[in-house]
Amino acid sequence: MNETTPLLELIDIHKRFGSTRALNGAALEVHRSEVLGLIGDNGAGKSTLVKVIAGVYQPDAGAILLDGVEQHLQDPADSQRVGIETVFQNLSLVPSLEIFENVFLNRELYGPGRFLAAIRRMDRSRMRRIVQDSYSRLGLDLPPSDTKVVALSGGQQQAVAIARAVIWERKIAVLDEPTAALGVKQTRIVLDFISRLRDEGLGVILITHNMEHVMEVADRVTVLRLGRSVYTACAGDTNARLLVEQMTGAAPVALRLDDNPS
Repeated sequence: MNETTPLLELIDIHKRFGSTRALNGAALEVHRSEVLGLIGDNGAGKSTLVKVIAGVYQPDAGAILLDGVEQHLQDPADSQRVGIETVFQNLSLVPSLEIFENVFLNRELYGPGRFLAAIRRMDRSRMRRIVQDSYSRLGLDLPPSDTKVVALSGGQQQAVAIARAVIWERKIAVLDEPTAALGVKQTRIVLDFISRLRDEGLGVILITHNMEHVMEVADRVTVLRLGRSVYTACAGDTNARLLVEQMTGAAPVALRLDDNPS
């Protein structure tokens, strides 16, 4: 592995569901300290590709490489084990639980001390402290970690879900429509947090329909159309009009990952 090796690379991914070809040569790569925008029209294959990365689906063909080493992700636990965390649109938060309880859900700490750990008494103060310290490190301005999730705004809830994914020192965060249905102020919380994740050295894959958000926070953009990666460019070398043309098939020339986008 060297500095030019992608953190995560998907090569020629294919996936069928019966007679439906959901992915037909999808490809992307994301590097450390980079936000990759993944866009495409409805039915382009974005959701299927996200679930392949998350280990929910296994590809029929193609390769998934992490730091240049091929991975075989058989389930979401495999994906998490190698350092990939996916935040789906439904967030999967429990509103009645406190922030720190959601962050540590199914990863609870017990103690302090052997006896309390043995009887599985949750170490609530330690979990609160870890979450609060992590939020400070990530630059998140959120209510105290013992606040119930139901009391948070939509943007704050999205930030909690993303933080839950990356607090465990993961390498890659896959964010599926993280600003959907959020207001302006709530959206700003999430976009600023995405930039903070890049500063922390993570590779971020941002799936969104919002072209303005892509152009604001993404370093590069990959377009999916009909299950195939048809265009990848640095955000500074493209524009919303060209991206829409690639999404709809109106552009005269389609570029692949190894093409020169300029």
